[in-house]
Amino acid sequence: MRLKDAVGPSQQDAKLERGLGAGYLDLVKGSSSESQAGTAGLLAAAGAGERLGRGPKAFLRLAGATLLERSVTALTEVVDEVIVAVPKAELERGQQLLPGARFVAGGATRQETVFLLLQATSAHLVLVHDVARPFLERAVGDRVLAAARALGAASAARPVADTLIEATSGANVARDELRSVQTPQGFRRELLLEAHRAALDSGRVATDDAGLVRAIGAQVELVAGSPWLFKLTTPEDLAFAESLARSWDDE
Repeated sequence: MRLKDAVGPSQQDAKLERGLGAGYLDLVKGSSSESQAGTAGLLAAAGAGERLGRGPKAFLRLAGATLLERSVTALTEVVDEVIVAVPKAELERGQQLLPGARFVAGGATRQETVFLLLQATSAHLVLVHDVARPFLERAVGDRVLAAARALGAASAARPVADTLIEATSGANVARDELRSVQTPQGFRRELLLEAHRAALDSGRVATDDAGLVRAIGAQVELVAGSPWLFKLTTPEDLAFAESLARSWDDE
């Protein structure tokens, strides 16, 4: 589901309602804080956006729509419900923007935020995604979720195209076996919870959830990601994303 125009709250609500069906109505009516969905999208959107210097990244706009709106819209095509973590101070703002989505306060780190999101759902399968990757195609989400359903854990990933060298020696690094890891990443919820609890006990920190799952000895299947799933981190990324959003919305 692509955003054809910059959508206001009422238009966005209709899109979410079509994507979430009966679950959407339950959320609007104020259902319990724990989900009963079979699949849940967990959207990590609690970052402060310090490197961009434009405030919380979730509320940045690309061609009229926020990263939050774009990411939630994409996830609703793949999962039964979406739960979003934003900074505690931004909860009201998020709920006003997307009154049909469920929000929780994020943690001090991404890892803590995902752990909090996991506790907000009882879904069998979860799809963890970063709001800073707003151009999610349904086919990628479907691939990750299918692999997670079959194997327990999966991640979108891309082959490394650039030549890689060691910074000190200048020696080439073989890239054939290397992959650039993206989100979404899909897991059986209980497996990811086990991985997060083990990390909490040991003090382990990882840059993504797949790393935590591998650390407890589980395998993570890599499936084809997308060149459009780059992470918005720098002002240069934002300029490219703004240009891409206009063509993305027209498709």
